[in-house]
Amino acid sequence: MPVQWMNKVVAGAALAVLAGCSSIGLPGGGTGAPATPAPAPIGASTAPVGSTCDAQGAQWAVGRSSTAKVVEEARVRAGARMARVLGPGQATTMEFNGERLNLQVDGAGKVMAARCG
Repeated sequence: MPVQWMNKVVAGAALAVLAGCSSIGLPGGGTGAPATPAPAPIGASTAPVGSTCDAQGAQWAVGRSSTAKVVEEARVRAGARMARVLGPGQATTMEFNGERLNLQVDGAGKVMAARCG
């Protein structure tokens, strides 16, 4: 193997290794410090992690149109940390999340059921 070609291979490998240590795109500006968490959205629950949803508080939403205002009000009344609207036949994740309110809606977007999980 010619020496010049070998030098290029070694130099390329060294550049690849150094590129892996680059700070570009790292959270915290590449300092190694953790990224600052994004502020909570306006109206987001300040309930501590581990708190649970109570679907009873969101039952008033059944029969109403699933507007953003109705969904947020249902989430707040249920004490849920987050809410999702589930349409007919919509694929969803099946893991249980006690901090999440699920609003099942019909084809017209009317809330048919409010459940936690």
